[in-house]
Amino acid sequence: MRRHRSALLIVAGLVVAVVVVLVGGTADRRAGYLDPANPDPDGAQALARVLADQGVDVTVVRDADALEATDADGATVLVTSTDQLGESTIGRLRTHARDARLVLVEPGPGTTGAFGIADLPFSVAIDEPRPARCTDPTYAGLSIEVDEASEYPADGGCFPGKYGALLVEPRDGLVLMGAGEALTNDQVLRAENAAVVLRLLGQQQRLVWYVPTVEDLVADDGVSLTTLLPDWLRPTLWLLVITSLVLLLWRARRLGALAREPLPVVVKAIETTRSRGRLYRKAGDRAHAAAALRSAARVRAADRLGLGPQADTATLVRDLARHTGVPLEEVDILLGASAPVPATDHDLITLANRLAELDREVRRP
Repeated sequence: MRRHRSALLIVAGLVVAVVVVLVGGTADRRAGYLDPANPDPDGAQALARVLADQGVDVTVVRDADALEATDADGATVLVTSTDQLGESTIGRLRTHARDARLVLVEPGPGTTGAFGIADLPFSVAIDEPRPARCTDPTYAGLSIEVDEASEYPADGGCFPGKYGALLVEPRDGLVLMGAGEALTNDQVLRAENAAVVLRLLGQQQRLVWYVPTVEDLVADDGVSLTTLLPDWLRPTLWLLVITSLVLLLWRARRLGALAREPLPVVVKAIETTRSRGRLYRKAGDRAHAAAALRSAARVRAADRLGLGPQADTATLVRDLARHTGVPLEEVDILLGASAPVPATDHDLITLANRLAELDREVRRP
């Protein structure tokens, strides 16, 4: 230990330095889709750092109180994780950002409805780069390429598609960005995604990046399916429920009153036989069908020969052979205890025909 004390001190110092670097480097690391501190493929740390390198003052706020404490006048307010917004946080956001340029990333129908937009967004898949094709010179000559996005029906939007556009400005100061994947670390370099988002978010010197959370919601507020559905859908669902109940009542009345029938009901033997035969055929149970045929043939033969219902099978086979003149081996194959099971439907039909022929021989005087 004395001889290698200096070496051990150097190694210990290196370990401490590595630990400090690791802890310090991951102190601000966060998870979450489009989080500016998330270095994973679905994060947006690369975009936040590039904006800061371009001279944009990026301020990240993670709750509604911090947003209200931040000066947003004349700045761009970027809102990611819009699915975490509720009625209360949307109201506070609209009030605080009324003098700012508000950019919402992939807002759902509940969020757009809260901002007074009646048209619903459409989820689409993008197979190839989509050019801007709009009158706004900011995005002239650029294109966006992502896997999935949302289109918003609006006139004059950029990067249009079948149902709307990926980037629309329904009114002054409000921008809807449907291609949220263009901000991610994984896809920001696809096509001209980087140029599009930098021009979108770098128009002002200050950028307030708001990451809402469910902790900001009040007791009677929340993010649920009802908050994401448009208002007109709720009465439609109620109408559908009432219509279903009326349909059930109408169909039930068509059946009429119940008819009383005396029990037990007499069922003809031929109907039972045919029904059981169809069940055996459907199940493919040849062994059960053959056993039923042989049991019935034994009962008839024993009654005809006067042996009684308790007759032994070997005795029955011997007396049948003596009475009909059929060789003992053939009778044993048909009715014996070790008679073979038919392997196919043809073998089962052959067994039934031979049992019928043997029954006729027994009945012959």
